[in-house]
Amino acid sequence: MKKGKTLLFGLSIAFLSILLAACGGSSEEASQEKGNALEEIKKTKTITVATQNDAPFAYMDEGTKELTGIDADILREIGKRAGFETLEMKQFAFENLLLELNKGNADIVADGMYIRDARLEIAYFSDVWYEYGDTIITKKGSGLTSFDDLKDKTIGAQKGTAFYDFALAWKEEGKVKEVVTFGKTTELMLGVNTGKVDAIIVELPIASYLMKTDNSLNVEIMESYVPKEKGRIASAISFDNKELLDEVNKYLNEMKEDGTLLTILEKYGLTEENFVSVEDGKTENIK
Repeated sequence: MKKGKTLLFGLSIAFLSILLAACGGSSEEASQEKGNALEEIKKTKTITVATQNDAPFAYMDEGTKELTGIDADILREIGKRAGFETLEMKQFAFENLLLELNKGNADIVADGMYIRDARLEIAYFSDVWYEYGDTIITKKGSGLTSFDDLKDKTIGAQKGTAFYDFALAWKEEGKVKEVVTFGKTTELMLGVNTGKVDAIIVELPIASYLMKTDNSLNVEIMESYVPKEKGRIASAISFDNKELLDEVNKYLNEMKEDGTLLTILEKYGLTEENFVSVEDGKTENIK
């Protein structure tokens, strides 16, 4: 009985293959059909950007109603050079950005995302846009001045980020008591500000930006903390859209060489320490 089912299944697959071939529906042609994203972007002059809407990377400016931030400004400049200027934002939870990208709900992910081995299994990553490290934030006057002080404390981290993995590892190693999951960086900052958690681990640029722009935050950076990882930031693009990846890399590296990229970084308080050269910023995609 089992063999009969296998034979029937094999015949069905063979028939389906013949039918697809007759209709011109080969997998190769289907892939080529999917790979027309760059052509469509240039036609409409619009690229759809997946982001969590978190400042200062890629967020909707309430005044101008435009997508702005470090990543948004970099992508907009790439677009001007490549033939598309309008950025259309699609907002998703950070942990779902790559999932939505591969569903076809966005052309590109641009949201301060680290290049990591697990993510390279899911999508292409462009060459490095810039790099930065993580930091620990505590409430002012907490007395928590070193990482060792967190041994019996609760730390908050954002789900889907590299820092969430760091925090979970610290709990496993007994370096922190508990990890509380948050969905957005603004919620993280509020959590430590209100005492829901004793500390949070977060991207340094985000923490600095929020502390500068939100006077209600009574928090501080743990100055003695040494970043666990200096993350390399890039945009993510579907495996179906190699042409778009090549276009982004072409103009990104042009911006590095003519100084435009560094100017954008400095606009948001980053420095030459966050800049990554063309030579040092090549991404080795697995596909």
